Amino acid sequence: MAEWKHLRLERGEGWALLTVSRPKVLNALSRETLEELDDALTHVERDGGIKALIITGEGEKAFVAGADISELSRIGSADEARRQAEFGQRIMTRIERLPKPVIMAVNGYALGGGFELALSGDIILASDKARFGLPEVNLGVIPGYGGTQRLARLVGRNTAKYLCMTGQMISADEALRIGVVQKVVPAGSLLDEAKSLAAELAKKAPVSLRLIKRTIDRGLETDLETGLDLEAGAFGVVFDTRDRAEGMEAFLQKRTPEFKGE
Repeated sequence: MAEWKHLRLERGEGWALLTVSRPKVLNALSRETLEELDDALTHVERDGGIKALIITGEGEKAFVAGADISELSRIGSADEARRQAEFGQRIMTRIERLPKPVIMAVNGYALGGGFELALSGDIILASDKARFGLPEVNLGVIPGYGGTQRLARLVGRNTAKYLCMTGQMISADEALRIGVVQKVVPAGSLLDEAKSLAAELAKKAPVSLRLIKRTIDRGLETDLETGLDLEAGAFGVVFDTRDRAEGMEAFLQKRTPEFKGE
């Protein structure tokens, strides 16, 4: 098992839990932490035994409370800042494009880069103590790891502008109401809920999950006609898999399918 300074990986039955562990700084995303996250994603992607990934933060206070401001404050030029933004964006895009479901278990503050990290997942589960926000405007900057783009695509243009322009923090219930979060659970139940969902997803047909994720994400970036064409193509691909035959045979035989990802 790979080891990192700021991350911890726990294995379960078909799933893995990746924890950002810098509790003294509320799990802030330093450059080193982002580099480790990049390496961890490679590890998860290559491990065929991991069918679903959970990402969370260490402790009760924070999921990830943002980027490491002490590092960002030392950036000396616009070019350097752009390179940092592009690096952070690349990591978030890797999560978004990981060919496995990614569940974000948000246990506390998800601010700035932490909110952007959560937005790169497929499903967000939040504890009732979670708080979300993009407060970069209060520092004289803007979100740089995809926040303006992913949030707007998720909640709409004006709601995204409101949250980015005011820097306002919102509760888990408000995040649920506007469609950022899929489920809010008691804080003490969050990881159990995430693990249960990951175990459920791990039993699904891997090729189907990968194509559902890809087709939805790519379809949203294009027109309806092109999106429908993407869907039809993916529908054709799954019909050429052994898992499709197993799934339909199991249904007709009234038994639980055993998918192999083939």
